[in-house]
Amino acid sequence: MFRILHLADLHLGWEPRFMAPDRAAERRRRRDRLLARAVDYALEASHQVGLVLIAGDLFETHRPPESLVQEVIGQLRRLEAAGVPVVTVPGNHDEITYHDSVYRRFAAAWPGVLVQNPLPEPVATLAVAGFPVHIYSLAYTGGVTPAGSPLTAFPRLDEPGLHVAVFHGTLGHWGGDRSLPLDREALARAGYDYVALGHIHQALEERLGRTPAVYAGAVEGKGFDDPGTGAFTLVEVEPGRGVVAVRREPVPVQPVETLRIDAGTFGSAAELGSYLASLAAPDRILRLELHGTPAFAVDGPALQAEHATRFFHLEIHDATEPVSWDDLLQWSREPTITGLFVRRLLDQLEGETEPRRRRVVERALRLGVQALMREGQAR
Repeated sequence: MFRILHLADLHLGWEPRFMAPDRAAERRRRRDRLLARAVDYALEASHQVGLVLIAGDLFETHRPPESLVQEVIGQLRRLEAAGVPVVTVPGNHDEITYHDSVYRRFAAAWPGVLVQNPLPEPVATLAVAGFPVHIYSLAYTGGVTPAGSPLTAFPRLDEPGLHVAVFHGTLGHWGGDRSLPLDREALARAGYDYVALGHIHQALEERLGRTPAVYAGAVEGKGFDDPGTGAFTLVEVEPGRGVVAVRREPVPVQPVETLRIDAGTFGSAAELGSYLASLAAPDRILRLELHGTPAFAVDGPALQAEHATRFFHLEIHDATEPVSWDDLLQWSREPTITGLFVRRLLDQLEGETEPRRRRVVERALRLGVQALMREGQAR
């Protein structure tokens, strides 16, 4: 048995502009170690990695800094020196179309197989653990690669061995502009043993007939709406049986999280602040979304300023709708549906002595008033 390490969408060189400059530079430095970590993993003998596939967007741009390019070439040479073949496919961020693309400027020095053909072709037959692996791919090239409708012509050699296609594109029309759509039925008819995909940053898998078509996803994402998978994608191959499993190997990454919190469950601003302090970690990148109807005013900017240094990066989005006691008392005097509702719950609240039940009634009171106001039934 051997394993294929399927990578995609590393986006080396990306820098988070939503962070303070010093934190953005540090975040970039950490993310740019992704390839080195993947190579370290592949070269660990116990992991049995015999082939590495990079399914597009290795870089954030087609013109990455030369220092980064040299670092990447050095890492790929480590694989080459260890006898682990590597296949690199350009993506849409690091597109080969441009005359100054990294893949045109450094093609002669690029380790392993660098895909440069604009149409699907057999690009290499590699010996992996003494077993032939046939690679099929293309590098999207503007003005040459058809992009108006899904590609349907996928060649396959009539040769023994494992047949693996590698594309930076989308199944069907999913993905919008520059997504290189691929026809599902045509890929199924081609009869590949595995289709390695990039471009979609989630970890997804689909069966095209008997063929597994797999998005590796971005190991470490770019932000709150793209947090990354936190895993390497490994394809297990048994000669004579082909692909027997696809699994995700967890990888330690810097946590990027979004938490949606109901501020109405806290009794005071101090309680909310204490909860936020309990979430703190120096490497954590957190977006806290506050909603609900608390009995106190939430000062999002002040909370963020107070706690920001406890996190690598913190954002607080305040969407709460507080209802004060003065508001409630004023509504209770009105001859309206809202007034009747408020009076009844205030009466119930007055008779409650158990703290937990009082909190429930208070919350119901505020939520009810907010609902009535939204429905325009307060008058």
